[in-house]
Amino acid sequence: MSTQALRKIAGQLIMIRFPGTVLDQATADFIRANGIRGVCLFRGNMTDSAQLAKLTADLREAMGPNALIAIDQEGGAVVRSTWVPAPPAAMGLGAADDADLAYRTGAAVARAAKSLGFNWNFAPVLDLNNNPNNPVIAERSFGAEPARAVELAMAWMAGSHAEGVACCVKHFPGHGDTHVDSHRDLPTVDKALPQLDALELAPFRAAAPVAPAMMTAHIVYPAIDADNPATMSPAILDGILRKQWNYKGVIITDGMDMHAIAGRYGVGNAAVRALLAGADMVMALGTPETQNETLDAIAAALADGSLSQAAVDERLARLNALAQAYPCQQRSYKEDAADRVIMAEGWRRALTARGNPQRPAPGSKLRLVVRQDVVSDGVSEAGVPAATVAASLGKLFDVELVTFADANTFDWSSLPQDGRFTVLASTSRLRYGDNARRNWTPDLHLALWNPYQALDIQSPALMTYGFAAPALEAVNAWLSGELEATGRCPVPGFA
Repeated sequence: MSTQALRKIAGQLIMIRFPGTVLDQATADFIRANGIRGVCLFRGNMTDSAQLAKLTADLREAMGPNALIAIDQEGGAVVRSTWVPAPPAAMGLGAADDADLAYRTGAAVARAAKSLGFNWNFAPVLDLNNNPNNPVIAERSFGAEPARAVELAMAWMAGSHAEGVACCVKHFPGHGDTHVDSHRDLPTVDKALPQLDALELAPFRAAAPVAPAMMTAHIVYPAIDADNPATMSPAILDGILRKQWNYKGVIITDGMDMHAIAGRYGVGNAAVRALLAGADMVMALGTPETQNETLDAIAAALADGSLSQAAVDERLARLNALAQAYPCQQRSYKEDAADRVIMAEGWRRALTARGNPQRPAPGSKLRLVVRQDVVSDGVSEAGVPAATVAASLGKLFDVELVTFADANTFDWSSLPQDGRFTVLASTSRLRYGDNARRNWTPDLHLALWNPYQALDIQSPALMTYGFAAPALEAVNAWLSGELEATGRCPVPGFA
């Protein structure tokens, strides 16, 4: 078989990304020449519904009837299409604790995704966030208690499937108890197997009979395999998922461009090792150069027989079954008002109070203290701008805005003590260090992203689990006395 023929087989086993908001000729040619059938789109590929519908239509034409066009539309801070109805974060749904609301939210997310041309959503997250210092999961998790977290996640997934968009649960076998972001380094979860069975593995084991796809974690679990991260571990992917749990769905890796993998193993070598371990599809998100390296490495493994044709046929059958069960075709979606109502309900019911926060009197003079920049952490979208928070609170109060560049170096004692009601709004995922913890206490802390920040500041707090417009509207509804904060944070430490 020719090298190009082998690359065309390899191309069916990888998912790529590309820059820009149109399918340029070079990318279209690359897709056709190499039989690529999987693409993941990100915020940089999107401007509005018309543009995105055209892009996904062009991709379907280039990739053919078994196309898999994927998106990370989890909710909360991890959304790529930011103009459709904004879903609450998983932990917000955990705080609301209503499986029917989770189902309706998953269905609404899928209706928007389907209308834009997607047939695969990399959600819901099944990680149990049982580590307050986790830098990348936090509010993306439904909670810390396995049975309830998986019940809510499965309801969300059932809603998505009812609307024709396949889910991919992640990050197997669990990214919740790490203090390292695998985008930056290789984490380890060093727990005994009984602990992993009771916590990390439990949601994935419960989901295995119904989840059409699972995404692997770039994490080492020494109790199962001390030598390989889960993404490249035969003991985890083949041993646990396929043999112990008899999992029939698609196994896809997390992005192989992440430092936990690319920096240690090389993308081509890692891709082959992941396929040999049991993965069906490799997420080769990097650049055209690393994508070509990945294709060449898989083609070479096919040529020398280390990756057998029988193994490839099994993987292609699973991928084809997924694409056929959830065909990639746009569906009319012109009116989203009802879905916006569902999402607003979720944000309002998620709202969680800590430490008996008090409302300032109507029309009070407020001093709003908030970070001046709104950076993305590489996974989530960028946070809400300080001016947007000020404008939202300005509908109810006389707001003076004070911004800081870095909470660790800001002189908190410089804030005037003049009787203004002081509000700290946290608009990034970063936890606070000693400088902020020791040197200032606001009257009210609005934790607009990472709920664990409410543990850092010794003041009453209101937690939203995200910063989308309906989150700010829910805050205002509480501040005006229209709404009570009835959510209960579904992780330890917030009682």
